[in-house]
Amino acid sequence: MCSNYNVIESKGRATIKAWTKGVPFEDKALEQLNNIAAMPLVHSHIAVMPDVHMGKGATIGSVIPSVDAVIPAAVGVDIGCGMVAVKTTLSASQLPDNLAGIRSAFEAAIPHGRTGRARGARDRGAWHNVPELVAEEWKKLATRFERICEKHPAIKKSNNLNHLGTMGTGNHFLELCLDENNAVWIMLHSGSRGVGNRIGTYFIELARKEMQRHQINLPDMDLAYLEEGSEYFDDYVEAVEWAQDYAAKNREIMMFNAIAALRKQIPTGFSTAELAVNCHHNYISRERHFGKDCYVTRKGAVRAEKGEMGIIPGSMGARSFIVRGLGNPESFNSCSHGAGRVMSRTQAKKVYKVKDQIEATQGVECRKDAAVIDEIPHAYKDIDKVMEAQKDLVEVVYTLKQVVCVKG
Repeated sequence: MCSNYNVIESKGRATIKAWTKGVPFEDKALEQLNNIAAMPLVHSHIAVMPDVHMGKGATIGSVIPSVDAVIPAAVGVDIGCGMVAVKTTLSASQLPDNLAGIRSAFEAAIPHGRTGRARGARDRGAWHNVPELVAEEWKKLATRFERICEKHPAIKKSNNLNHLGTMGTGNHFLELCLDENNAVWIMLHSGSRGVGNRIGTYFIELARKEMQRHQINLPDMDLAYLEEGSEYFDDYVEAVEWAQDYAAKNREIMMFNAIAALRKQIPTGFSTAELAVNCHHNYISRERHFGKDCYVTRKGAVRAEKGEMGIIPGSMGARSFIVRGLGNPESFNSCSHGAGRVMSRTQAKKVYKVKDQIEATQGVECRKDAAVIDEIPHAYKDIDKVMEAQKDLVEVVYTLKQVVCVKG
């Protein structure tokens, strides 16, 4: 039977298996992947998802299994970034004709946006009076966080409590969507916010210093790694696993607040018991593949074990998918985390204008100004081609189309 992936082999490097048939695969991303494949810590091969594109540290859309070591920059600084989606009992006919009120309610319920850059500037993406719910949920995370900070005090100087239950900016979003049966869903995308950024940045630098101390030459210093048994390995894994739990809790709180905000806008009432999915797509997981226990780093990839539910969002104005994993061992039971960019944010802002953004997001209640042009659908790959390229990794359970989108 013909495989659905391309095999890229090169002497002295691990094999790369790429689910990229029919989708763009930039040369710079391949170059970056070849650098990772040259690392001796890679186990078996590297799996590449169809949303692959060049990233900072490591290639986005890559699945890297490693034995006895981890690469902090491969996980990156948005540790535990991922998606949550909840199906409601509402139907499209129960929504108001004008959705601006729902968008405003979402924006009021969840802090979002860019941190103030200037000294003393107010961070509109953080809590300034922490709600009781957030304070209570923080208590479940605080003891482990304090233990991490005792060993690494620099991590405490971060936005931690005041970012819990907040969205951030960039490609993070909150959406109201309709599926093919006109059922209403709430879906959002966010991660570990300021504290995850601090943890990632801190350990990436420690890994680089370890390489220098041991005079280890790398094809790219972003691939600096921490070996099991070394001074910082256990501390990093502990901090990453904590940040992943923080990220999942962050999404849970936002979803709770989004549902509460929607209830105030819908007089008929509704429930949300039918289906909920909460999955990471930037994280480390301890797993066993091809006969070895290893650390699997999914950088812009979702775990898709047989029967496991996942979320693959399209771009702003495109379709998204609730999927069920097929458990393909060659991909280390993984699938893509979205459509994947075909141009950088800077390039998108140069190429497209506000009128293009308005046209591309027709029918969606969302921001349509110059500040969000970098998220225009044209800057992303065709989500339908991305889904076709990974048909042996997942099956589609629901197809969603957003009608409200909140961006930071």
